[in-house]
Amino acid sequence: STMRKRETTDSPHSSTDLSEAKEKLRLKQEVGLISGVSLIAGTMIGSGIFMSPEWVLHHMGSPASSLLIWAACGLLAMFGALSYAELGTIIKESGGEYIYILRTFGSFPAFLFAYTSVILVRPAGLAAVCLSFAEYAIAPFYPGCSSPQVVIKCTAAACILLLTIINCLNVRLATSIMNIFTAAKLLALLVIVVGGLVLLAKGQTQSFQNAFQNTTAGIGAVGVAFYQGLWSYDGWNNLNYVTEELKKPEVTLPRAVMIAIPLVTCLYLLVNVSYLAAMTPSEVLSSGAVAVTWGDKVLGSWAWLISLSVALSTFGSSNGTFFSGGRVCYIAAREGHMPDILSMAHVRCLTPSPALLFTSAMSLIMIISGSFTSIVNFFSFIAWLFYGMTISGLLYLKIKKPELPRSYKVPIIIPIIVLMASVYLVLAPIIDQPQIEIFYIVLFIFSGIILYFPLVRFKCHPRFLQRVTLHLQLFLEVAPTTRDAN
Repeated sequence: STMRKRETTDSPHSSTDLSEAKEKLRLKQEVGLISGVSLIAGTMIGSGIFMSPEWVLHHMGSPASSLLIWAACGLLAMFGALSYAELGTIIKESGGEYIYILRTFGSFPAFLFAYTSVILVRPAGLAAVCLSFAEYAIAPFYPGCSSPQVVIKCTAAACILLLTIINCLNVRLATSIMNIFTAAKLLALLVIVVGGLVLLAKGQTQSFQNAFQNTTAGIGAVGVAFYQGLWSYDGWNNLNYVTEELKKPEVTLPRAVMIAIPLVTCLYLLVNVSYLAAMTPSEVLSSGAVAVTWGDKVLGSWAWLISLSVALSTFGSSNGTFFSGGRVCYIAAREGHMPDILSMAHVRCLTPSPALLFTSAMSLIMIISGSFTSIVNFFSFIAWLFYGMTISGLLYLKIKKPELPRSYKVPIIIPIIVLMASVYLVLAPIIDQPQIEIFYIVLFIFSGIILYFPLVRFKCHPRFLQRVTLHLQLFLEVAPTTRDAN
């Protein structure tokens, strides 16, 4: 970049001083075990468990089969996270799927992932969570009627702007907010679980009689039900995006996964049982917001607590999504797959503020035109396409390069199961219920070819970009960073 050239030519200091100065400018290792568990659990527990149960039940047709889907989703998330934990101890770099695809398959597929993730997937996921936050946050102000879309979208936009400020200011502030909100949402879920257990003890078990009746057997319906369930588990891989910011990543990464995901899976199953104890399957299906309907039935005048809890939960989840999503953009830019300005960090706050600002801008665009359900389905399709590619990279390393040092090993059968599941989740909806939107998504992914060859492969960069980069550096007070050598 221009700044790198200027440092070399204009600085009065020696090259040794320069390397020492650059060595100091890197993202801090601020994420310990508790923050790691909070980042995983706090991102996973967002809007999904409060909004997806009705859709899982809708596609599966019966309570028992929907509970099986929730359990299978938790098991799949656990297997995926354990596989990623081994990858994280072999390749100790931040960036998640992007860096693993880059190191195993090379530059071109990694660029396609970065291009799709930074412009579409991560902003879409953040937009979906912030829209659901907005719905629950303003619902008490519009009792008895649906909230205006303009107000929902403005509230979601305000949420994104607040998260941008928090994450640009301080990593420790962002992780502290994650810890606080994770504790609050776990408390909210425990209230729902205890309420359900009380109802079961009183004999409200009608929903569980003939529980498999009307079960759907179509592969496409099961695939879409998995999409809705897995949306609630999305975030199981979030710690791999910030590996360089972990304290002792070889220990913290596997431990955080083994604590967070079983905890979330058990809570999700118990919450679903609680919903079905309070409501009949038809009531769950007709409910616009399952958790709020549960609160009206069980808590009475205290039902507002549920709306508040869901709003807090989704805000905490969007913070975790934003925290990790900005890192993908930052790492991709550091590897030369995005504009150089996005690979820089603030000289005082030591946060990847340009990457966070870019992610924020893309999410705001998504909010203007997006709807929650469509975003979830297409987000899941792209996500599992790249999860499958990443897991196949792990299998390649296990078979071809077993000598690579790794502090944690997962049995080979686990990544094989995850790879088979990802193939099913990508192909099932296409085969059973093909949609033109999926074709557009695939077209968007491969449109990255148009940018890759001139900009990345042949490095044809317009000269004015260097001047723009320099002015943005001065305006944003950012400078190039070094990779953390773990």
